[in-house]
Amino acid sequence: MSLTSPRDAVFAAVDLGATSGRVITGLAGPERLVLTEAHRFANTPVRLPDGLRWDVPALYQGVLDGLRTAARRGPIASVGIDTWAVDYGLLDADGALLGLPFHYRDDRNTRAAERVLAECGARELYAVTGLQHLPFNTVFQLAAHRASSEWGAARTMLLIPDLLTHRLTGTVGAEITNASTTGLFDASSGGWSEALIARLDLERSWFPPLREPGDPAGTLLPHVAEYTGLPAGTPVTAVASHDTASAVAAVPATGPGFAYVSCGTWSLAGLELPAPVLTEESRAANFTNERGVDGTIRYLRNIMGMWLLEECRRTWEARGEGASLDVLLAGAARARPFAAVIDPDDGAFFAPGDMPSRIDAQLLSSGQVPPGTPGGYVRCVLESLALAHRRTLREAAALAGRDPDRIHVVGGGSRNELLCQWTADATGLPVTAGPAEATALGNILVQARARGLVGGLADMRSLVARTQELRHYTPQGDQRAWDRAAARLERT
Repeated sequence: MSLTSPRDAVFAAVDLGATSGRVITGLAGPERLVLTEAHRFANTPVRLPDGLRWDVPALYQGVLDGLRTAARRGPIASVGIDTWAVDYGLLDADGALLGLPFHYRDDRNTRAAERVLAECGARELYAVTGLQHLPFNTVFQLAAHRASSEWGAARTMLLIPDLLTHRLTGTVGAEITNASTTGLFDASSGGWSEALIARLDLERSWFPPLREPGDPAGTLLPHVAEYTGLPAGTPVTAVASHDTASAVAAVPATGPGFAYVSCGTWSLAGLELPAPVLTEESRAANFTNERGVDGTIRYLRNIMGMWLLEECRRTWEARGEGASLDVLLAGAARARPFAAVIDPDDGAFFAPGDMPSRIDAQLLSSGQVPPGTPGGYVRCVLESLALAHRRTLREAAALAGRDPDRIHVVGGGSRNELLCQWTADATGLPVTAGPAEATALGNILVQARARGLVGGLADMRSLVARTQELRHYTPQGDQRAWDRAAARLERT
């Protein structure tokens, strides 16, 4: 790598996913965008007597160790943090964390969601928040948390990226892309919903001031600077702290007529819009309106995603039947097309566990024959995800009045050539795959823009398109076969 020019700088992106965390450094400037992984660490939830929780101290230590490694490699202009959405920690009056944050896959949320909907009603909630109904949305988690002894001592609620920012800087704030996933954010006004907070008898003082991507979020506390070796006063920048918002910011699109699938543990499939879609039809179709960079709306629906494949692999490894992903994908390519298809969003697939047996149960209940080989299961999962991408993007286009001309698949799933090709085949639209590191790139780009090194959203995306490796897929084969598979799935 050549020496950094005066028009370039290096930024640190803390990028936490549901199974692992990373600290990545990014050299960014008007013509350069180069990522280097500094540190990777596991994100392992802990099962406590009262439920499944996130091990925030371990995550925080991983962040510190990653920043320490990054500091040894040279100057860091700023730090930004992105994570998954909806989960939070409660702080007491002294700013201490009250217990470990609950995991969104904990089973406490369903009953609480029913209580909230009985109080407010699904239509009323959607008219204000525009948020897809998921039983783990923050508003429902808070209702479940109310019975805890932690509740009475709480004074502040911080979503996970804001909680880690507080650990680094001591400051309190709520970054807007993640705040928009809580079910307590007004999609029209762009602020906390005072009416819902009052209606649900929540303390308004718990909800911190909102930050936009690019806003300053403080500087490293002295003990953090000392441990990491970063200079005192190193800034922390609010980025698009919902990892999907960062990923969408790094979509290498050359115009507005695109659809996207941010593909990892979840597939987030949708469109970028200038304003939310709050119609009853949109609510019934369970689409969400979440904030993106520069006030854009991420109009999308969650699909269960590569979680299905990850859990299959975990089950096979536990049985001593594990195989590399390459071997499994080769087996999927050889397996019979459309031998079995499932609905990835069936609630039976949500919790950790024996995924092949759950797939078998859904197939048998719909009169289908379970796959006989690991390759058959993988083909079933990938074809079913491609069909889910097709269904979701077609519904989004109809509800928003948009006709996308290309699909951008970003995130780890963009490396899966079968999934990308089958998404093109199923939808009849060309697919551009990559970058795989879209979330970290979006994080870095927002920091670089805050420093004046890159321009607006279009400039950020153009830089990604010029500097990152992309693959292109055109629709192939007989789309009528996909039509028949989709029709069969609709009948099950």
